[in-house]
Amino acid sequence: MRLPSLQRRTLMLLAVAAPIAALFGYVVLRSGPLAPVAVMVADVEGRSVSPAIFGIGTVEARFSYKIGPTIAGRIGKINVDVGDKVRAGQVLAEMDPVDLDDRLAALDAAIRRAEASIKAAEAQVDDALARKDYARTQAKRYDELWSSRTVSEVAVETKRQDSQVALAAFSAAESNLLAAQQDLQRNRADRDGLTKQREDLILRAPVDGVIAARNAEPGTTMVAGQAVIEMIDPGNLWIDARFDQIAATGLRKGLSAQITLRSHGGMALPGRVSRVEVVADPVTEENLAKVEFDTLPDPFPPMGELAEVTVALPKLPAAPAIPNAAIQNVDGKAGVWKIEDGKARFTAVQLGASDLGGTVQVTNGLQAGDKVVVYSASRLTDTSRIHVTENPTELLK
Repeated sequence: MRLPSLQRRTLMLLAVAAPIAALFGYVVLRSGPLAPVAVMVADVEGRSVSPAIFGIGTVEARFSYKIGPTIAGRIGKINVDVGDKVRAGQVLAEMDPVDLDDRLAALDAAIRRAEASIKAAEAQVDDALARKDYARTQAKRYDELWSSRTVSEVAVETKRQDSQVALAAFSAAESNLLAAQQDLQRNRADRDGLTKQREDLILRAPVDGVIAARNAEPGTTMVAGQAVIEMIDPGNLWIDARFDQIAATGLRKGLSAQITLRSHGGMALPGRVSRVEVVADPVTEENLAKVEFDTLPDPFPPMGELAEVTVALPKLPAAPAIPNAAIQNVDGKAGVWKIEDGKARFTAVQLGASDLGGTVQVTNGLQAGDKVVVYSASRLTDTSRIHVTENPTELLK
């Protein structure tokens, strides 16, 4: 039985539309908005982590020296330049002595004059002592003669007076000698002070080191305490490092560290935390620490070079751990998309310590053996259908 032409056309259209509709539905369900989201998952593992702190710092000399005159003066000459290696005691620069040498010569003459005065005063003392002894002997002899009435009373009194005059002359001679000795002592003290002042005009290296800065040139007038030369001790370098306060928990003296210098091609050098500063930077919200090299780098890095510092914290006991890429924030809560019965369910978690390798421990919310979404092709919701894959390229479709 033949169908009417209208019915035949309808059936033909249905036969063509049905496959198209089926294909459309398949495409919508497989790659359209209703398609399952491709995800990569990871197992929650019970493992320990070795947390670390990352910071940035600059190379600095632990000991630096600013060398300048102790009194105001003009620079006479400078013997070194930036980068020169110097030895302890080496003359770096000299200040103009002005009239100090002439004053030293005058004091030398005054000292010689005082020494001559002392010799003259000693001779006077010896002469006065002899006169005193002779006058006392004569007075004693005349006293004995007066007892026998051999001499007059006037003669006895005269001898007694001569003895007192000789004693006074002796006392005066001793006083002159003491004054001459004190004058010599004063001149010598003045010369010692002036000699030290003259010596201070010679600027010497306090230790073996390297010249870091030359702040003035010959002829420049400097005030007392102003640095002419700056030098450092290259045998003692450290990193002035800064660590974010949020991540700096556990930072303490003695922890091992890895120091990466730009001038050494990114090679990590071993070091150790030498000191943690008690005062933090309130502006940048960073904690400050000094990190020393275990072995000084070769070649010698320039001062102020940027360095990356990684400080290893003590290893923690085993606990459920996940890649930090699995952590998401939904409605202000930190959590993960946990796989349950083939579906993704958001689970809030409490996070613990993490390491620089990207592993973070979970203290609450997960157990070892659970599966969590690490990466997804699009944002997940509680109604999302998922498709687990191990091919990263599927996440880009």
